Amino acid sequence: MRVGTSRAPEARDAHRAPGSRHGDLAELGIDPDELPDGLVIADEHARVICFNAAAERITAVRAADALGQRLDKALPLEDLEGRRWWQLTDPYGGLTIRVRQPERNLLLPGGREVLVSARYVRTRPTGPIRRVVVTLRDTEARRRTERSHAELIATVAHELRSPLTSVKGFTATLLAKWERFTDDQKRLMLETVDADADRVTRLIAELLDISRIDSGRLEVRRQPVDIGAAVGRHIQAYVAAGQPAHRFLLRIEQPLPALWADPDKIDQVLSNLLENAVRHGEGTVTIDITPSVSPREGEDAGTSVTVSDEGPGIPEESMNRVFTRFWRGSKRGGTGLGLYIVKGIVEAHGGTITVGRARGGGAEFRFTLPVGAPAYLA
Repeated sequence: MRVGTSRAPEARDAHRAPGSRHGDLAELGIDPDELPDGLVIADEHARVICFNAAAERITAVRAADALGQRLDKALPLEDLEGRRWWQLTDPYGGLTIRVRQPERNLLLPGGREVLVSARYVRTRPTGPIRRVVVTLRDTEARRRTERSHAELIATVAHELRSPLTSVKGFTATLLAKWERFTDDQKRLMLETVDADADRVTRLIAELLDISRIDSGRLEVRRQPVDIGAAVGRHIQAYVAAGQPAHRFLLRIEQPLPALWADPDKIDQVLSNLLENAVRHGEGTVTIDITPSVSPREGEDAGTSVTVSDEGPGIPEESMNRVFTRFWRGSKRGGTGLGLYIVKGIVEAHGGTITVGRARGGGAEFRFTLPVGAPAYLA
């Protein structure tokens, strides 16, 4: 145990909060240095008696230097307006009915921002302070989340602006000059508006999917799914849109286990992976559907789908970023959200997805789903 927690009797008392159902941390065999958050404890005289390893890391102050110091000297915090925090809150001389300080952003010397909360432990209600227990957390994780949300909003706003501008322009033109256009011109404009409206709908659907994935609320409505037929429908749609039929190779290894999954969401996964192969890859797009071991513990059977192409592939250094938000394999359009959503859908089914290099040198995406059969069919 480091010097930051060497005062065992006092530290043990400080860890015990009145009415705590966890009791004494020492009795549980928990070392304060094992806690993920910074822990600073001051006694009834405002002297620091505990300064754990996380507090050292967050504040860049050595525990040996902090122990025995007054709390306001060992932890000289300021609020975002530059006011000294301990003078402002006055835990030892303020209102005796206070029991805590809610978490807030404060500044360490040098301007580093930390999240700080405090608990006032009293000998009795409204009695004198016995301990002040302070927790510290780094703001970097929260800042990354906030940056990610800001990037998402900016990306979606940018992607929405283009189709909405087009829709507004064409509808305004048609309303103002309807009689001046031929039927063919009107049809072309309306088809463009229709396509742009579909694009807006897809963007909004992606945004909703991301919200559900991030909050763990993505619902999976399982039904029997013929995965081979589903892939066949997507191939037919590409051929009807002008892609040569010989560009696609579908191979199905029989017998496949009966798959229970959400058909709409599996279609979304297939659509994203095939579009990725067609748009960013080259040569033949090969889809292999094979029986496999279930990725979920307690189940034997699973189904794997592998989509590969013969293009340049994905650089090795980018492999670990493929399923993150805003990753784009090229500059050929897209929001960079599709593969992030694919991973979320596959994992919501209890499956796994990987990316690698195909034998032909292109990209290879492989996802495996458990059969997901209801209990009454087991």
